[in-house]
Amino acid sequence: MPGTAEAKKDENVDDSSYAQTYTKHLERRLRALETEKQILQAERSRLEKETQTLRTELEKLRQSPLITATILEMLEDGRAVVKSSTGPNFVVHVASSLPKEKMQPGIRVALNQRSFAVTEELPPPRDPMIRAMEIEEKPTVTYVEIGGLRDQLREIRETVELPLLKPDLFKQVGIEPPRGVLLTGPPGTGKTLCARAVARETKAAFIRVIGSELVQKFIGEGARLVREIFLLAKERAPSIVFVDELDAVGSHRLDVATSGDREVQRTLMQLLSELDGFESRGQVAVLGATNRPDILDPALLRPGRFDRIIEFPLPDDNGRLEIFKIHTRGMNLAPNIDLGQMVYSTQGKTGADIKAICTEAGMFAIRDDRVCVTQDDFRRAVAKLQGRAGGDRVPSDIYC
Repeated sequence: MPGTAEAKKDENVDDSSYAQTYTKHLERRLRALETEKQILQAERSRLEKETQTLRTELEKLRQSPLITATILEMLEDGRAVVKSSTGPNFVVHVASSLPKEKMQPGIRVALNQRSFAVTEELPPPRDPMIRAMEIEEKPTVTYVEIGGLRDQLREIRETVELPLLKPDLFKQVGIEPPRGVLLTGPPGTGKTLCARAVARETKAAFIRVIGSELVQKFIGEGARLVREIFLLAKERAPSIVFVDELDAVGSHRLDVATSGDREVQRTLMQLLSELDGFESRGQVAVLGATNRPDILDPALLRPGRFDRIIEFPLPDDNGRLEIFKIHTRGMNLAPNIDLGQMVYSTQGKTGADIKAICTEAGMFAIRDDRVCVTQDDFRRAVAKLQGRAGGDRVPSDIYC
């Protein structure tokens, strides 16, 4: 019958359309499940790694702590006599994984808490204060920024730079390079400034020490600091050790002294031993600076410790003019500034005083709401530095 055939045909079309739709739905569902499976696998992998990390940390936490010790002697059978941090000495075995040639007296090692066997070698102890003394970033001061010290700079370069940068030159000539240089002179004459310039110009490690930092409360602490400073300098060689304010620890030793003075003397004796001991310092230069060379101990000044003493006097007229030019190089000055007049009015002043005068002159210009510095600003700055009444505003016909 025609109607029945058409109905069957429509039914077949509907079934085919339904099957295609259902197939597409299943395909989308399959893709979604595959994506979800990948996400779950990635999450599983992450959790497995995290679990492994936690297990490793747990194993580390479960391990018994190690005991620090120092090797006193190596025996012929391979065992070692050690002094533990807990006090007594032990004869212990050394782990086979450790190279026997490195196991020397004085080496710091770790001991197993149960068997007391040597399990690993430890680095030598270093005081955090010593690490902080090494200047990692070089100063920005260069030799061209130092005025009035031509002779002093030449001597410093000969005695500090050349032995570090060209050691073969001294071997060819057949002489020993100077072992130490002492910078003396009034405050503000450029001793520390020259040391900063040396630190920048040389490629050596620069270790700066303040003399008062070596004066410690407990017996032997100051000497230990000195010893560790020079050990660090040898490790970082070529290096420069700069001891500022040397008179704080290097003054005359007295027969009658308090316990504090005796501790300072112990520190001084350790410093003398490091400056001129049995062991060679290698490529380690020593720079010292002091305002009071008259109170230094004679043993510190003898040749072999500080071979060259460089005096930093007050700058002369030419020196003060150079210093004025250096410090006014970046300043916005009036066209008719006469630096010669400023040189005449600053007789007896140091380089630090001249820098302060330039800074004060700029501050007077800022106070008057100006962007350039006049001769009158310099005059008032000199008057202020000298302590005279002259800091008030003085009318001037000089304008920028």
